[in-house]
Amino acid sequence: MRPKVLVTGGTGYIGSHTILDLLENGCDAVCIDSCINSDTSCLKAIKELTGTEIPFYKADLCDLKATEQVFRDHPDIAGIIHFAALKAVGESVEKPLLYFRNNLESLINILDLSLRYGVKAFIFSSSCTVYGDVTHSPVDENTPWQEAASPYGRTKQIGEQIITDTLRHTDMKSILLRYFNPAGAHPSGKMGESPINPPQNLVPVITETAIGKRKSMTVFGTDYPTRDGSCIRDYIHVCDLAHAHTLALKYIFEGRQDEQTGIFNLGIGNGLTVLEIIEAFQRVTGVSLSYILGDRRPGDVMAIYSDHTKAGRLLGWEPKMTIDDIVSTAWTWEKNRSAAGKS
Repeated sequence: MRPKVLVTGGTGYIGSHTILDLLENGCDAVCIDSCINSDTSCLKAIKELTGTEIPFYKADLCDLKATEQVFRDHPDIAGIIHFAALKAVGESVEKPLLYFRNNLESLINILDLSLRYGVKAFIFSSSCTVYGDVTHSPVDENTPWQEAASPYGRTKQIGEQIITDTLRHTDMKSILLRYFNPAGAHPSGKMGESPINPPQNLVPVITETAIGKRKSMTVFGTDYPTRDGSCIRDYIHVCDLAHAHTLALKYIFEGRQDEQTGIFNLGIGNGLTVLEIIEAFQRVTGVSLSYILGDRRPGDVMAIYSDHTKAGRLLGWEPKMTIDDIVSTAWTWEKNRSAAGKS
């Protein structure tokens, strides 16, 4: 039997790559997404790559009735991977109530339905932002939380606490996956990051600048106490990240998780500055970027990168792709979607 997995936010960047990985590793998938920052073109790419057409529901998880219809149609859902959330740090600083209402109400609804319909495994898309403005890196799963640097980060902190409290005395087990900075695209060039709203993540900003969609880009902050004054981040290829979700589900399904809620960092364990990422892109692609040096951006953490030893030991997960793979696949995807006329 192939376990059926509901992927919320499944037409988004990480969600779509995870659906592909699930299908390639013995699972079936159902997708729900409001499509406020994505479209369904990735489902066509998934069908081209796997031959499988995914059941899709366009619905907002804050609408409990609409969300429950998915469970009524698919009462055999064994696992949930919950991606659906607003995720722009800067926007969350400007519109905190929007982020609290959307990210937390949607989580509460999907947890409620998961318990009512007997789901066995719940995987939460968390973030390294839960650690706040840390004093040192690498951080492991036991690193104490600092004050969240943004309302987005606070929704992830609160979300983790909601899951832990809710499932403590239930039969459902959960895993909180704390991502560092997902980037890159599927090696086929058929899938990648393609948000409807202007992207704020570094790598798509770089590729949009390189292709000419932006006249130039800004490096936010050049006076941090780092190697070159710009922020340090841990960039992980989206395909490596997607596979971790499949492994996390199997860890629960196979009865290997003893604790009610497990926590894992997902990164490559190596911090690179914004200027180093720009240099890597220019070196790998041969394309020069137009960029300006700007002031710090509210909500940004100076430096954070991961210790992912635990994920390797318990899940058997190891990142396989390098920063060169990240920028080369992202550039291929940017050229392909631009040729197809996608913004």
